[in-house]
Amino acid sequence: MRVDAVYENAHLITGESALAVLNGRVVALGEDAEGLSARRRVDLGGAYVVPGFHDAHNHMAWFGMGLDDVPLSDCRSVEEVYDAVARRAAGLPAGSWVIGSGYDQNKLAGGHPNRHGLDRAAPGMLVRLKHTSGHMTVVNSAVLDQLDLANVPVGGDVVLDPAGSPTGLLREQAQLLLRLLTYPTPVESVVRGLDRAGQQYLSEGITSVQEAGIGGGLVGETPAELAAYQLARSRGVLRVRSTVMVAASVLHDLPDGAGFGLDLGLRTGLGDDWLRVGPMKLFADGSLVGRTCAMHEPFAGADSAAGAASGGGSAAGAAAGAGSAVGESQNRGYFQVPEDELARTIRLAHDAGWQIATHAIGDRAVTVVLDAYEAALAASPRADHRHRIEHCAVLQPAELTRLASLGLIASPQGRFVNELGDGMRAALGEHRVPWCYRLRSVLDAGVVLPASSDRPVVNGAPLLGLADMVRRRTSSGAPFSPEEAITPAEALRAYTYGSAYATFAEDRLGTLEPGKLADFAVLSGNPLDESGMDDLRVLATAIDGELRYEAS
Repeated sequence: MRVDAVYENAHLITGESALAVLNGRVVALGEDAEGLSARRRVDLGGAYVVPGFHDAHNHMAWFGMGLDDVPLSDCRSVEEVYDAVARRAAGLPAGSWVIGSGYDQNKLAGGHPNRHGLDRAAPGMLVRLKHTSGHMTVVNSAVLDQLDLANVPVGGDVVLDPAGSPTGLLREQAQLLLRLLTYPTPVESVVRGLDRAGQQYLSEGITSVQEAGIGGGLVGETPAELAAYQLARSRGVLRVRSTVMVAASVLHDLPDGAGFGLDLGLRTGLGDDWLRVGPMKLFADGSLVGRTCAMHEPFAGADSAAGAASGGGSAAGAAAGAGSAVGESQNRGYFQVPEDELARTIRLAHDAGWQIATHAIGDRAVTVVLDAYEAALAASPRADHRHRIEHCAVLQPAELTRLASLGLIASPQGRFVNELGDGMRAALGEHRVPWCYRLRSVLDAGVVLPASSDRPVVNGAPLLGLADMVRRRTSSGAPFSPEEAITPAEALRAYTYGSAYATFAEDRLGTLEPGKLADFAVLSGNPLDESGMDDLRVLATAIDGELRYEAS
């Protein structure tokens, strides 16, 4: 047999030294591969080869389009934020949008930016700054004056200062007020974002992603978002395999008893190895570092969720139990949709055959989502449903047992511990940190663990995520529930096989073995050696056995 390529002089993670590819699939390993005739042979110089990394929860279009935003993640004071906005505004015509992203009030002296500071920084401009979590936005007065603040959507709030005036901070569903000014994103902009993101992903060894929400809701860019993915593919700029989660808000009851779904009866599973429709994506609650997720008990300490820069105040228009932000926190966060509606949507989607991925971060949200899944499964049992809880951030021991017994998948983000860990600790208090972003306990409960980044919320490079899953330290160096650390081998399996399993793709992705797709990353060192994790680099990335990236 003559194959397309043999990659040799390698260290495969399974122990073999070579890999043969034919028609985009692995056909032989080790000595079997070395002995084959090949159209080309590639000497990997003793480098390590692992299955391509698979990010089970990311926002590729958001990340790619955001590369043009004013970067705010390195700012350490609110004045630095204002300075960055002023520098960008100085080069733009009057009336232009100035859009920034990545700020975290937990890392800023002065807390959240506010509209008054943005007015001073960019007079005559329209300013919008996106929180790193994506769950809140700050706008200036010129934008605020165009919003219908009398009709704040359920599941969100507009934050007020002590005098009862809006600070400019819009939380959760209140961000939808901006839609009249910014939505929909042009399809061509989405395609360009996918292209730019994909180039970055290939340089990091990523070969597959799951896009956590398209078509509507907080994270959707346009009702034609799937068309943007198809267009990107037809142009050859959809650079990594993509499974898209469809926003629950665009699903509806179909005629003739066809169930709950998209027009033409479309649901989970449609597509091919490059572009597939995945789960329905549903938001239960909000953000932990933003203190909007639904908790059983109040957040720790003084509640800064409404914005330290405004000096506190109350949250206007809040839905489903948002707390006030005065003195000691009584804020328990809130749901983005009423609990009965959440349960109804899960039941309808389950009955219609969808895989379901529900965002739940607070422990109360996790409880309510587990209740909804349990009720749906009891009413309509379904084997191997692989329903998911995205983030599943604050997971109490009893709820972990229930999650495992229901056959659910928890989809946490290892990198959060590093970049957001200090803010999460401040929000939770020490007694709840052991429940936060659990890994070891999930594996020990027998649950298949995927790995993901939620990019651009944090840096999505998988090599960083792997190290954080093993080390469990915050950016300040503090240990963060180190008992939840896992081994390098377990972390690598999560970022490959676990993520493939989470989207029903483990039969063709996630491991390098004959018959599977030849997607792999070539690394400078051994990813199973914890001592060398900081020095690892991606040397090359292959999809379908073809090198799509080579380091210079």
